[in-house]
Amino acid sequence: MEKDTYKTLATPSPEMLFKEKNSKFFGYAYPVTTEDEVKALLADIRKQHHSARHWCYAFQLGTETVYYRANDDGEPNNSAGMPIYGQIQSFGVTNVLVIVVRYFGGVKLGVGGLISAYRTSAQMALEESEIIEKTIDSYFTLAFGYADMNRVMRIIKEKNLNIVSQKMENDCEITLSTRKQNAPMVLEALQNLYGITIK
Repeated sequence: MEKDTYKTLATPSPEMLFKEKNSKFFGYAYPVTTEDEVKALLADIRKQHHSARHWCYAFQLGTETVYYRANDDGEPNNSAGMPIYGQIQSFGVTNVLVIVVRYFGGVKLGVGGLISAYRTSAQMALEESEIIEKTIDSYFTLAFGYADMNRVMRIIKEKNLNIVSQKMENDCEITLSTRKQNAPMVLEALQNLYGITIK
């Protein structure tokens, strides 16, 4: 059976501090669903740590189609963003942004040292986060007349569907969601209702 759940964070992590040869690395993990949220959180962290040297990050969005980005922000190529992204992958989470802020302490760490420090900071932030499992949902919009309201409501109750939104004007329109693996069965039950359009 196709997987219809994914793991993400319940809430942002506390700030985690990792020190390596006088450099300080602050790690943060956030649940996010859009790139706009990513940009806003990065802007916040840059304000908060305006005197830091680097603000490196990685994020992954999406459940079935995944989109990710890793940014070294001036550190040597692949020494920061990818190690952070590697932790997102190893925790198996998505819709997540991890930022690691570095204050340079005067001692160069070398690429190996940087990879290790960014990886550890990301890992600490993710370890301190509450990871939850959510379902991947399918959405249906039903359009029907008032006369069919009771039949529709009965199925919503029987199949334990979530009502995402509803418009009750001359005709009724309800958007429902259900976890993906139940979708074919729900669709079948709804298609058996005469006089109802499914989008």
